Amino acid sequence: MLNAIYEEEFLGFSYGFRPKRGQHDALDALTVGITTAKVNWIVDADIQNFFGAVSQAELIGFVERRIGDKRIIRLIQKWLKAGVLEDGVVSVNETGTGQGSVISPLLANIHLHYVLDLWAADWRRQKAEGDMIIVRYADDLVLGFEHETDARRFLDEMRERLGVYALSLHPDKTRLIAFGRHAAADRARAGLGKPETPAFAGLRGGRLFNFLGFTFICGQNRRGGFLIKRKSRRDRVRARLRAIKEELRRRRHQPIPVQGAWLGQVVAGFFAYHAVPTNGSAISAFRHHVVDLWRRTLARRSQRDRTTWQRIEKIADDWLPKPHILHPWPNQRFAVKHPRWKPYAGKPLVRFCAGGAQ
Repeated sequence: MLNAIYEEEFLGFSYGFRPKRGQHDALDALTVGITTAKVNWIVDADIQNFFGAVSQAELIGFVERRIGDKRIIRLIQKWLKAGVLEDGVVSVNETGTGQGSVISPLLANIHLHYVLDLWAADWRRQKAEGDMIIVRYADDLVLGFEHETDARRFLDEMRERLGVYALSLHPDKTRLIAFGRHAAADRARAGLGKPETPAFAGLRGGRLFNFLGFTFICGQNRRGGFLIKRKSRRDRVRARLRAIKEELRRRRHQPIPVQGAWLGQVVAGFFAYHAVPTNGSAISAFRHHVVDLWRRTLARRSQRDRTTWQRIEKIADDWLPKPHILHPWPNQRFAVKHPRWKPYAGKPLVRFCAGGAQ
């Protein structure tokens, strides 16, 4: 019932934990927004310990703005006070949304709707001197700006806004970087050379940032035009491969068909999320590393094992899916999900709205 009510309230650039919206919808909206709007600067922001720092009293106050039924309010209060069971001990916190409960994502969206979304939308209308796009997925926020001055003013004022509600931006995950069509030319003109990596970039950083498991990179298409390339985050891929290695070690003595069936599901699941355009090399590399881990696992089963690359590749072809792109280009899917009845950019009866569906 609450979902039905608040779906009429939430803004278009909010994508996290909403019906018929997922991570790839947020990724598409961000890519389309950067491509179609005049974006030269990116604010990559993350709210520190958001689900554990939310004031429950303020959250209930926000809910009461829209919900008048006292029974619903009492039920939500009981949910917040239910506590968390860990190692046989129940702990009850005075702050937070009870992360892990089914209602926690909705309550988080309600809180951020009033604390951040409405304020950011007003800021875009009233204070931004150039183009501005917004995409939010839960507590992960990416904003694009035409002017650096707008980006810096917004970042400073957002810190103050969140501070009023006892929230703060994560110091290591919040950055202002040059990104967009002119980022490469601007860095070359300034003699800055290649972009820095996200792990070591400073405030002005380089031409890439992370969002929802992907690294966004300023690139070029075959014709030399601007193209946003999305690559699977290296640290996430490495962590996934380490987990696969440990599980293969546990399954070492299982029959090959049993191992192959499990690995096939793992690789298919990775492709289902990561097989996006411009990420072909990453998914191919992931499959190659999985096959190599499988080969090493089989080789350790016996000192006389003769599992060669030719044999393991044949086995892998029988059980693992081949790497290929599964998702359409972002502008194609975004145009289908968020149509606008005006011609734009050569797309009949479609106009892209940067940063979300409204």
